[in-house]
Amino acid sequence: MKTFVIVVASVFCVATAALADDSCKMQATGKSLHGAALTSFAKKCCNDQAAAQKLHGAAQTSFTKKCISDATAS
Repeated sequence: MKTFVIVVASVFCVATAALADDSCKMQATGKSLHGAALTSFAKKCCNDQAAAQKLHGAAQTSFTKKCISDATAS
C-alpha cells in the first residue's frame, strides 16, 4: 500500500509539474531575470506551486527540484 501511494504521488507530481514549470518559467521570462535573481525567483515560485498543490515529503521535494531545474534552464 505504501508503494502504491508513492507511485500515485509521483505520477501526480510529474503530471502537475509540467503546468507549474511553464508558469514559473513564463513568469521569470516576463521579468527578464538572470543568474541568482532567476534562481531565487524560481525557488519561491516552485515552492508556492507545491504549497498550492498541498504536496508534502518526497512528492514536494521531487516537484520543486524538477520545477526549479526547468524554470532555470536556458
